[in-house]
Amino acid sequence: MIIKQVDDGIHGKFFIEEDKEQLAEMIYSWKGSDHIVILHTEVDERLQGKGAGKLLVAEAVEFARNKHLKIIPLCVFAKAVFDKTIEFQDVL
Repeated sequence: MIIKQVDDGIHGKFFIEEDKEQLAEMIYSWKGSDHIVILHTEVDERLQGKGAGKLLVAEAVEFARNKHLKIIPLCVFAKAVFDKTIEFQDVL
């Protein structure tokens, strides 16, 4: 699965497309210049059970590490992934 990202400096998302159809997305917004807030994660039923949601969170973690950001996971799914994945907690 290839994860893409769009970001306009205020809002952004990580997403997965197949044949130009978006099948999963994780939406975030910027809080200041050093935090992103994960607001919502959604995965199409065709990708459920394949780890797509966790891959989106992992991509956000890498983005945060590369940009020296912190993440605030308001999304229930993203928060659960952070709670279960110790190696992601450095960006909280």
